[in-house]
Amino acid sequence: MKTLIWIGFCQSLFAAILMFTKRESSLSDKILSGWLLLLSADFMSCGINYEFFEKPLLSSSFLLFNPALYLYISSLTRSNFMLKWLHILHLAPFIIFEIYAYGIQQSFSLDTFFIKDEHYFFRMAFGAATIISWLVYNPLSLVLVHKHRMRLRNELSNIERNENLGWVLAVAIFYVVYCILAFLITVVAFYWNLNPQTPHIYNYITLLILIYVMSFYGLRQKVLPKLLLVDEPLIPYKNSTLNEKTKEIIKQKIIFYFEKEKAFLNPDLNMDLLSDSLKIPKYQLTEVLNSEIGKSFFQFVNFYRVEAVKQMLADPNNKYSIEAIGYECGFSSKSSFYTVFKNMTGETPVSFRKSIPS
Repeated sequence: MKTLIWIGFCQSLFAAILMFTKRESSLSDKILSGWLLLLSADFMSCGINYEFFEKPLLSSSFLLFNPALYLYISSLTRSNFMLKWLHILHLAPFIIFEIYAYGIQQSFSLDTFFIKDEHYFFRMAFGAATIISWLVYNPLSLVLVHKHRMRLRNELSNIERNENLGWVLAVAIFYVVYCILAFLITVVAFYWNLNPQTPHIYNYITLLILIYVMSFYGLRQKVLPKLLLVDEPLIPYKNSTLNEKTKEIIKQKIIFYFEKEKAFLNPDLNMDLLSDSLKIPKYQLTEVLNSEIGKSFFQFVNFYRVEAVKQMLADPNNKYSIEAIGYECGFSSKSSFYTVFKNMTGETPVSFRKSIPS
């Protein structure tokens, strides 16, 4: 266990330094750097506990990880996000419980956790704060990522991996599962008289894995364009003022523009460009696309692109390579082309071309 703790300390500290010195560092990078630095301090304090007290003291990395994940996602997805001193309050529970646990040298052990001694209420407050932190920050983090990804699909026709924050969503979901398992493991260890340190060991093993993942992807994460960070409701047309006739007119204008003007061939096509071209507000276009056509902007544009690709692939006189056809039909990268084509057709462009009779 000691070896694991000191590996976690070294890895999180090294990752924090790398993030801090990252070229073109953003506010999100600085938050992640500070987060990793605090995690290294948490690992170090745990290591000190084993060295001097020969046991872990009561500590909750959840009280640090939960708000830090939320603040990091907020900085990535919100255009008006600014780091303020007030945000330190998110870390107040972690700091308070950490200091107090050191002051009274309260050990982390399930055997004594529910014993009614002089520190019983402190331990109950600690447990309650941890559960509340889970229930508040985890849903907020997931909602932020989901709203961002939905916004992209209503704004852009080409979405790169760096923009959709897929890795952040994966970390957030993994972390929720991790928290649920941590709770279940604690309950099982308590009622089945397992090693009282089992939850503690599980916690720091998983935390080390998360540090590796965050440091790897955090270093690769680029600053998102301001276009993608607009703070607006997920469904801006919830209280629609458009009548059915107006919706039908807008729908026909969109379809005509795509079929006659071949707007989908422009790899930089986005909702702003479509709105300017048709002289129709974005929120009205979004409403018609989602409610009348039944597709997000991303799905609608790429439906036309995939159909164009299929036509070119089926043309025996076409000598373009598959990648060139993708670019010719409006895709901005090979990866997005292959991903979208596979999602919409169930097969890759290569297998589709092979399936066409000679």
